[in-house]
This record gives sequence, C-alpha cells and structure tokens, in this order.
Amino acid sequence: MHSLDRPDIEACRARLRGGSRTFFTASFLLPRRIRDSATALYAFCRVADDAIDQPGSGEATLAELRTRLAGIYAGRPAPAPEDRAFAAVVNHYGIPRALPEALLEGFEWDIKHRGYEEIEDLHAYSVRVAGTVGAMMALIMGVRDPALISRACELGAAMQLTNIARDVGEDARAGRLYLPRRWLREAGLEPHSWLRSPSHGEALGAVIQRLLRVAGELYAKAESGIAQLPAGCRVGIRAAGMIYADIGREIEINQLDSVSRRAVVPARRKAKLLWRAASNPFATADSRDSGAMLAARFLVDAVAASSGPSGEARLDLPPAWWEISRRLVWTAELFERLEQREQMSRSRDLHPGNI
Repeated sequence: MHSLDRPDIEACRARLRGGSRTFFTASFLLPRRIRDSATALYAFCRVADDAIDQPGSGEATLAELRTRLAGIYAGRPAPAPEDRAFAAVVNHYGIPRALPEALLEGFEWDIKHRGYEEIEDLHAYSVRVAGTVGAMMALIMGVRDPALISRACELGAAMQLTNIARDVGEDARAGRLYLPRRWLREAGLEPHSWLRSPSHGEALGAVIQRLLRVAGELYAKAESGIAQLPAGCRVGIRAAGMIYADIGREIEINQLDSVSRRAVVPARRKAKLLWRAASNPFATADSRDSGAMLAARFLVDAVAASSGPSGEARLDLPPAWWEISRRLVWTAELFERLEQREQMSRSRDLHPGNI
C-alpha cells in the first residue's frame, strides 16, 4: 500500500468539500485506501477545472497545467498538496499519462469554445473531461480489464451529459453551447441566434430531453461494470451514479427548463438513493464486453498498453453488512448537514442585514 501524506489529503478533502459535494460525500462509502487515492485524483482534477473556469483563463493557464502534469509524471510535482498527492497516486497505480492529458485536452476545447455538431462530437468531449476520471478511478480500484474500463468511461460520460443538460443556461451566459447543434436545428432553433439570447421553450426542452435519454442509456450500460467492481467499492460508485442520474429527474420536474432554473437533488432524496444503491451490493453481472463507445477507445487502449502497478491486488472482500450500514447512516447525515449549511449560506447572501 502506498503512503499518502495526511496533511496533503486533508487539504485535498477541504477543496472537494466546497466544490464537489456529491463526490465528497459519496466517497465516504469507499474503503479508506480507495477513498484517499480517489480524493487525491478528484482534487487535482478540481484544481485544473477551477483554473480553466477563472475569468481570463486561456492558453497560458492550460500551459501551466500541462507543466504541472509533466512535473507529476517526472516525479517532481509542484509544491501544492493536490500535485503531491496526485503524483503519489499516479506512481503507485501506474496511471497512463494519456488519461490526464486527455482531460487537459478537453479543457483546451473549453478555452477555445469549441462547438459540437453531432452527439458523437459531444461524446468525444465528455469522455475527455469525465470519462478519463472514471477510467482513473477504475485503476485506483485495481481494475484494468478493458470491458470494465469501457464501462467506467461511459459512467463518467453519462455524468458529464447530465451536467450539460443541467447547466444549459449557465453555460450559455458564459458564451458556451454544448448541446449538439444539429439537434437544435432539427428542433427549429438556430444555434448562434439562440446563444446570443438564450431562453427556454418547448423546442429547447425537447433537445434537453433527448440528451437525458442518451445519458440514461450510458448509465444503464455502466451498471454492468459497477456490478463487477471490487465488492467494497460498488455502493459508493453506484450511489454517485444514481445521484447524478437523478439530476435528470429533477430537470424533468422543472419542465426541462435548464435556462432559468438549476436542478438540485434534495438531500433527503440523496439519502434514499444511498440506501437503494446498497440494496444489493454484491450482485454479479454479465461479464461479456458490449464494446467501448467509439469516443473512449483511445483511453481503453492506453490502459491496455500500460504495464500497471506491480503486486496491486483488487479489494474483492466485501465489507461486513454492519460496516455498510454505518457508512450509509453517516453519509446520509452528511448530505443533510451540507445542505443545511448551503441553505444558511444562501440565506445570509439574500439577507445580509439579518446576520
């Protein structure tokens, strides 16, 4: 087992606590070794994502991130807790450099405000900014089978499509349009005109619904992979996937309006989803490979071509039922506490005189 510096991991966890609440909370359902390594991975990805989202970010920001990634793979990480922790994870699990490089390529597409004509083009983007993270998570769990790496990429892509469906208005106000442009034209919307004056309507709702259906197909396909993960990891990954998928349900409750509203899954429903995720954690699934989505094949090939860590074992021993129950109760309560804290923060922002 590799050794991660505790202060670095705590710093990584603090970063995720504010910006990645679903992952931060669901991660407590993972075994400790997996949880710390996954926290390091997500924290570095969060650093990169936050840097790209900063006003005025551009090629210089991307060049700096690539320099930091080069340092990580050279064994000389930048003096930041996220870089040091991710470097330890990369070294221990043999994560191919092609995976985080593809993540940065996706961020480059963001900087350039790249448009996506077809759903296949959007798949290529989603695989880079989210499928890569799914693949790296699988490697941290000791999984290198091509079929399971494919399912991990598809789960990440499904989550990203859900994000896109949720954030249509927010992205448009930032000058970004991720919805397939051909779909918009088929619905009677001219992409450039709509982007200049974004608004919700029946036609846009139909496009968002179409995107949610594609995401739903990927979630269903990914489930067979989740059922083949190490037993101690299944509940946490399934819970994260179910909570993300439920964002789509919330979008539908909002009448597919992602322009003037932002879908949020209430904490109590998240807690119910946690228990559903744990209802049959040791189920098996058909192990036949249904084939990788075309956009993810280069990631699957990169993992297959890598040597991987030496002597790394999967965590196949299931945790005791009482240990699962303890984690579920604690995590459900954490969802509640985080939501209460966010509600109090919003109240202070709206009514500063009452502080």
